[in-house]
Amino acid sequence: MYKAENVRLFIKPFCGWCDEVIDWLDSNKINYQVFDVTSDRSAWNEMFKISNQSLAPVIDVDGEILSDFDSVELARFWNELG
Repeated sequence: MYKAENVRLFIKPFCGWCDEVIDWLDSNKINYQVFDVTSDRSAWNEMFKISNQSLAPVIDVDGEILSDFDSVELARFWNELG
């Protein structure tokens, strides 16, 4: 599995896909930072800047961006990184 240096996850509370992605990252023992874009305007601005959209989740893995996804798409994305 790809060993990431820097993982940033942009989420919204009560987002089922966000919860699913967090579970996937945790089960794969991946370290990441979480940013709640509903309570942190600078996080929302950053998410929009890197993804050009307001949908969550958005993940930044060492500069590679995946937007508006579920855990199946995340697993595919992660495998393509390595």
